[in-house]
Amino acid sequence: MDLAKRRAVLDEAMDARGDWPERSPWLREAVAALPRDLFAPERLWRWDGHAYVPVDRQADPEGWADELYGSQDAAAVTQVSDGLPSSSLSAQGVVVDMLDSLLLEPGHRVWDIGGGQGWNAALAAWRAGPGRVVSTEIDHSLAAFARDRLAAAGLEAETLAADATTTPPGSGRFDRVIATYAVEHVPWTWIEATRPGGRIVYPWGRLGHVALTVAAGGRSASGYVQGLGQFMADRTGAVPPAAGYSGYAVVRGEGPAEAKRLIHGDIARLESDWDLRFALRVAVPDAVITTGRDEDGVNAWIHDGAASWATFSATGDGRTMLHQGGERRIGDELTLAWAQWEGLGRPEPYDYGVTITPGRQFAWLHNADDGPRWPLHEAAAAASC
Repeated sequence: MDLAKRRAVLDEAMDARGDWPERSPWLREAVAALPRDLFAPERLWRWDGHAYVPVDRQADPEGWADELYGSQDAAAVTQVSDGLPSSSLSAQGVVVDMLDSLLLEPGHRVWDIGGGQGWNAALAAWRAGPGRVVSTEIDHSLAAFARDRLAAAGLEAETLAADATTTPPGSGRFDRVIATYAVEHVPWTWIEATRPGGRIVYPWGRLGHVALTVAAGGRSASGYVQGLGQFMADRTGAVPPAAGYSGYAVVRGEGPAEAKRLIHGDIARLESDWDLRFALRVAVPDAVITTGRDEDGVNAWIHDGAASWATFSATGDGRTMLHQGGERRIGDELTLAWAQWEGLGRPEPYDYGVTITPGRQFAWLHNADDGPRWPLHEAAAAASC
């Protein structure tokens, strides 16, 4: 197992695709000095088409290395709980993209949230300097693992086992905050822990990552989508609805459709247009969409993880039949959101942004002040308002 060669191949693949950011040349140096295998456990996990199976370094060194260095777009699963991934070393390309979005400088005080195995904190510490990074991880065993690996790498960074949704670590505000797991709603704690003018980078609802800048008065934070990618969900929140047809079938049940109508047009773009999928996720955030093809065309199965469902069935003549049921008409919500996206000129994900205040969280398009907006979370007013 030649890890040095594998690191070089991945480095070159990122270079060929332009994944090393020009404004943050330090990242390429940091990754070379602190490669991801230094922070990988002896056992990784691979999906075999049916379940996650262990890949042990001693028993299968090449397979273990494949999980780490197969692609700049692939995460390496490091922990499985109840048959599902519960921690990973994020894809190298995504890690680099998020740290580039952080605009990290030497001397910045950094809060790394969801530290996992410690690799993200290590790269941040390489840039910010000794004693400037504090990492929190809710899983005590992962926190201990990260602490050991950071020490072995000779880095002076603190790792704590803590819940980042409640109390920030230490005293004083941070210049930079970065989270490595997906959140639907940003805890106000994160804003309060960041100095005015400071920057918060986090994965938004498993869509991609957003970079917020805290306003001068510290009473809001706002910023654009920076990159795309899927992330594991916050462990302290609700379990996300199951994807795939099986998740739909649970919500759908056995009863008949309560409403049906013919749509003039097919839904083929729902299968492959990720700008559209992003826009629908913003407008109808709880809609879980699964697509598939048969001889008539593209079909889609939708559910909200609770009590509402919809089916878009191709009829073979360029039209689609919509069946739906449950407490709401989620199929109608999606068709309206689709029409709105078309009317807005089919914007790309990078045209969207997010604003956080003590009582409100919303997504917006083009402009936070007067662009179209969609509520994300009508939070109760914070006690400190």
